[in-house]
Amino acid sequence: MWEMAALEGGPANGLRVSVADRPLVLQVTVPCTPEDPAGELRGEADDLRVEMVYVYRRRHAQPPLRYGFDPASP
Repeated sequence: MWEMAALEGGPANGLRVSVADRPLVLQVTVPCTPEDPAGELRGEADDLRVEMVYVYRRRHAQPPLRYGFDPASP
């Protein structure tokens, strides 16, 4: 069963997402552009990905379902 959940705080503050089975934790990622040691941008042909990771923990199981930003993780 899918339901809407609201994200509170952090970089995804105010976003709403569909979740199934009320997970305890949600992960939000933001892509970063990798550079080689010489400071040049790497081409998209490379399979390397770098992402910032943000964790949101379930706050309340009762509707409306909400997840709060956890600044101490990961």
